[in-house]
Amino acid sequence: MTLVYSDAARNAQADALAGYIETGSGTATIEVRTGASPGPGAAATGTLLATFSLAADAFGAAGAGAAGQIDLTGTPISATIAATGTAGHARLKNRNGAVVCDGTATATGGGGDFQFATVSFVSGATVRLTGGTITVPAS
Repeated sequence: MTLVYSDAARNAQADALAGYIETGSGTATIEVRTGASPGPGAAATGTLLATFSLAADAFGAAGAGAAGQIDLTGTPISATIAATGTAGHARLKNRNGAVVCDGTATATGGGGDFQFATVSFVSGATVRLTGGTITVPAS
């Protein structure tokens, strides 16, 4: 039988994940890269297009939007684009620089884990991170 978690258990897991993102003394970041995600256990791949610095307490309390879900706060966040390319995935790192997760990168309204004003990045321009959501699955 597959485990199915209660909403309270999913919220606790999501809040613990938000706490892990805050681990360390630096700044949590979201790196936007070209190409498909190699998986959070693998070395980064693709061209680094932009890096977004997140505020302290970057994600709100779990369950505010949906059970097991934490939402990025303080958006939109702007960053200067380092290289030209199309966003393929985003990599979230905690305040110690450890990889937390890789997620999809889409334009605002595209349903990605991390959403940007555009996915067509042009070196030297400014781009906005418009939203982000991490959801702990029910099973």
